[in-house]
Amino acid sequence: MNQSANSSVGNRAVDNSSVDNSPAVNSSVSDDPLVDDYLSSEPETVKSASAKDLRLGAMNILARREHSRKEVRDKLLRKFDPAVELLDAVLDQLVADDLLSDQRFSEAFVRWRVGKGQGPVKIRMALRERGVDGDAALSECDVDWFALAVEVAHKRFGARPASDPKQRAKRMRFLQYRGFSGEQIRAALND
Repeated sequence: MNQSANSSVGNRAVDNSSVDNSPAVNSSVSDDPLVDDYLSSEPETVKSASAKDLRLGAMNILARREHSRKEVRDKLLRKFDPAVELLDAVLDQLVADDLLSDQRFSEAFVRWRVGKGQGPVKIRMALRERGVDGDAALSECDVDWFALAVEVAHKRFGARPASDPKQRAKRMRFLQYRGFSGEQIRAALND
């Protein structure tokens, strides 16, 4: 077989010498600027912000779900390059307009995490990470943590008690991971 740049296929000669098989480097893959921005290796530039930009950005964040003040502040700091005084003034105005509320956030957050079967220890830690007083939020909720621990244990392991100490230890570790206290775990496993 002929190894030259020209190969014959049937009765036609095909010239492969003009074909560029090397990968394109930093070439525009598409006409879409969003794709080009995604593929570029340059870091995203941070926009400077006005009060209007910050308010609109915060409202876009809050349109999806409730957020704590700290979460909104952190997200706006990443997206914009605002003056700290301006950012705090915008956040204060959002609180005054009742668009931003740590109280509403903590209630929704606790409901969501209880629905996932998480205990008070884990919820308290997650609230602290988000800048909310976890103790106050948990004291206001009306949840029977002992009943929830029993429900979570039964859902994961069934209603039968642990057959041996190894199984009991496994169940205790699971409930501890889920954020229940030692007292709640012992009560749940002593059915």
